Amino acid sequence: MDSELVVRQMKREYKVEANVGAPQVAFKETITVQAEAEGKYIKQSGGRGQYGHCYIRVAPKTRGEGFEFLDEVKGGVITREFIPAIQKGIKEALDRGIHFGYPVVDVSATVYDGSYHDVDSNEIAFKVAGSMAFQEACKRAKPVLLEPVMKVEVITPENFMGDVIGDLNSKRGQILEMRDRASVKLIDAYVPLAEMFGYATQLRSMTQGRASYSMEFHAYEPAPNNVVEKMREARGKK
Repeated sequence: MDSELVVRQMKREYKVEANVGAPQVAFKETITVQAEAEGKYIKQSGGRGQYGHCYIRVAPKTRGEGFEFLDEVKGGVITREFIPAIQKGIKEALDRGIHFGYPVVDVSATVYDGSYHDVDSNEIAFKVAGSMAFQEACKRAKPVLLEPVMKVEVITPENFMGDVIGDLNSKRGQILEMRDRASVKLIDAYVPLAEMFGYATQLRSMTQGRASYSMEFHAYEPAPNNVVEKMREARGKK
């Protein structure tokens, strides 16, 4: 049920006032090409310092495959005890995002080279170095913003079908199929979730309350440039 309808029902039936914030879309980020970067963290503050140094290669994975960490370090250039720290740093960087602060998904990260210091190297230094290398590699890997796309089914009387289809198209919708069921029409479409907030009210107004809809998650897909640019402007990014 649309959140607006739920709020109205709560007020009408239970006399409950609800504080409703602006809906939020769960965007994600990913990369589209392979790239490499170096992460080096060196800190000297008198006495024992910190030293972590690694090279990370990132590559895109198929949508939905998640994250994969690979260790291709050879020749002992990084001692084995510090590899888990590099992995931990990368996992923390996944949650920080690339450009917009959204989780990074469907990417592999391979540590393949680096160096260490017999005295100054420690887990913290390699965790920071791993995070630095991963984030820089992702920035070089042509990152994209992903938005959730929903599969929407609208049931409407035939005389409103043109208006419903036109409205779905205006929401960046992709019409998949139109079917007959008794005296009504069924319209299947893929529509970005960001365009669906308030749709119950819009549909009711458009069809004199005679149409209904349902939706379910379909997939994450790259957001178009105009959506990305609006987000950049909102966040003050160039």
